[in-house]
Amino acid sequence: MSSPLGKLQLVASERGLAAVLWPQEDGSRVRLGPFLPDRGSAVLAETERQLDSYFKGTLRRFSLPLDFHGTPFQQRVWQALLGIPWGETRSYGQLARELGCPAASRAVGAANGRNPISIIAPCHRVLGADGKLTGFAGGLAAKQYLLRMERGETPEAIAAA
Repeated sequence: MSSPLGKLQLVASERGLAAVLWPQEDGSRVRLGPFLPDRGSAVLAETERQLDSYFKGTLRRFSLPLDFHGTPFQQRVWQALLGIPWGETRSYGQLARELGCPAASRAVGAANGRNPISIIAPCHRVLGADGKLTGFAGGLAAKQYLLRMERGETPEAIAAA
């Protein structure tokens, strides 16, 4: 699908949305199970509709069936991402403490980097301990765009910065 950040590849399984991949990705960052063909998938059509609304600023919480593929720890991290509200951020350390693993901020960071369902499971809302932007599969410019958009800045204002 087209987005303000380039073409996103949406991948669904029989159980739900399995991945949102960035334009530059080759698919090696995330593990994918069997997936459905792009045409005719109700999940993919609904994902595209909700992402369009998100990018317009009219949708703040996604409502989609998700099919995460990862280790139990990764899945716990990805579920925690779903709890970060629109326009808010957390640090890797904060997420580790929320998960009851205060010494696991690096492991949380590694799991965050393997998040297969970018934007919807908002890994872009996770920052370094110092509040600075850190790695992001879509690139730091995309991460900054998403955070600024969620703060209410217009696409024109973001592009001008």
